[in-house]
Amino acid sequence: MHLLDWTIVVSYLIYVIWHGLKLSQNKESAFGFFLGGRSLPWWTVGLSIMATQMSAITLIGATGQAYEDGMRFIQFYLGLPLAMVILCTTAAPYFYKARVFTAYEYLENRFDAKTRTLTSFFFLVSRGLGAGVVIAAPAVILSLILGLEEWITIIVIGLSTTFYTMKGGVQAVAWADVKQMAIIIFGLLACVSITLSTFPSEVSLNDALFIAGAAEKLQTIDFRLDLNEPYTFWSGIFAALFLFLSYFGCDQSQVQRYLCAKSINESRISLLMSAFLKIPLQFLILFIGILVFIFYHFNSPPMIFNKNVASNTEAINPGYYHDLEKKHLDAYQDRREAALNFIANRGTSSEEVLLSSYKKSQVDYVKARKEATDYVRLINDDNNFNDINYIFPVFILQNMPIGVIGMIMAAIMAAAMSSVSSELNSLATTSTMDIYRQHINPKGNDEDLLRFGKIATFLWGIFACFVAMYVTNLGSLIEVVNKFGSFFYGSLLGVFVLAFSAPKANANGAFYGLIVGMISVWIISSYSEIAFLWFNVIGCFITIGVGLIISITVKKNDE
Repeated sequence: MHLLDWTIVVSYLIYVIWHGLKLSQNKESAFGFFLGGRSLPWWTVGLSIMATQMSAITLIGATGQAYEDGMRFIQFYLGLPLAMVILCTTAAPYFYKARVFTAYEYLENRFDAKTRTLTSFFFLVSRGLGAGVVIAAPAVILSLILGLEEWITIIVIGLSTTFYTMKGGVQAVAWADVKQMAIIIFGLLACVSITLSTFPSEVSLNDALFIAGAAEKLQTIDFRLDLNEPYTFWSGIFAALFLFLSYFGCDQSQVQRYLCAKSINESRISLLMSAFLKIPLQFLILFIGILVFIFYHFNSPPMIFNKNVASNTEAINPGYYHDLEKKHLDAYQDRREAALNFIANRGTSSEEVLLSSYKKSQVDYVKARKEATDYVRLINDDNNFNDINYIFPVFILQNMPIGVIGMIMAAIMAAAMSSVSSELNSLATTSTMDIYRQHINPKGNDEDLLRFGKIATFLWGIFACFVAMYVTNLGSLIEVVNKFGSFFYGSLLGVFVLAFSAPKANANGAFYGLIVGMISVWIISSYSEIAFLWFNVIGCFITIGVGLIISITVKKNDE
């Protein structure tokens, strides 16, 4: 990057940290450190909710997802508005009125201590893994920029954010989120404008969309009832509904956001704000992925976007690698010529023939790229290799003008730091209130809780760094983080459904229902091809069913 880009990145990050720490109030008490004294306005909480969910994963993973798979991923968010409306009438008022620090503390009031501890444990595992994925996304970018190994950039991002979170608490996190969202939206709009300006003069936006449609990248709704397909209308409207209900209603990283609001009504407004702004924002991010796809029709794309892996593979067998590069380049040139011919003759008698020719060239190009990635997997003995997370960073670094690169990198880095800090703060809160205060030091004073909270923040930061080192080649990071969550979220949601709406449910039913739900999801994921979003539905209903059966047939121990 140019010196100007580095100046923008460094200046912005320094400002975010300084301003966040300046605005953090009451941070030297447990109430201030973990809940911000319940003093945050609704718009701050709403933006923080969006920023915590977004992170750098969305900017990197979703754009790469759209490049490879089109707009189908937008179906994932169809259930979000309904989920937020439901939570506004259930979880938000229940948690807020209970005056709890964590969502799982509520379960002790409703059931017992062992149910609280078990749900806390599963949250810590799932969110600890998720935090690692959030760190991995920007580490991919920095490794490209600096030419360093990914593990080095993971340590730099993870530990710097950990120390920032230890110092500032939840208020510093929330106010950083506000500035993060502003620069992300501005950066995305600039990216759209500049990308459109790079298209050949004879290619309009309308032409580009026709090309994307011909390549089946604009299909947004899939009505197939196929449980093995992750992104359909039914998985988005039903299965993803359960994921969002669990994520925003049972995951401490989100619950903690609206527990910081000034009132119940402001908590509700913040959830609704996130519900109705998230889908348009996600559409914009996916649309950028489509524009990148079109851009590489008229500008030669890398055969392998991960340049470090590409260099290592080339060094092993240069001759064969260069043959693959030539085949890839020929396929690109054929596709480029076919696309231009189709655009030039739209509306003429030869349109259909040229459209068929373009579609064939697109299939040939995909085959050439697949042959190259298969060879990389074989040579590097890595069946999980996938460079989808490198597509957007490489595009930005190679094609954006000076200054814009720095602005977009600042947005991605700020998104990463803000999301990681939110994750770490929620992990520390749960570790302190549900584990340390509950089982290790029940008589601990405010100073003890604050000290342990900061220690827990540091330890979870280290854990997340280790996880990050193993996830960058697992595919689209936005899919990876949702897959991690889907193993846990449905069963956790089932426990809260029992707590909120099943008066006959008791502690034994909730506890053992959760265990059976978790085991069932693991078995189904291991021995079936059902898409991960449906794990949330399965885990929820099994937990509820088993919990009710046990509650009715087995009496609760009086002790």
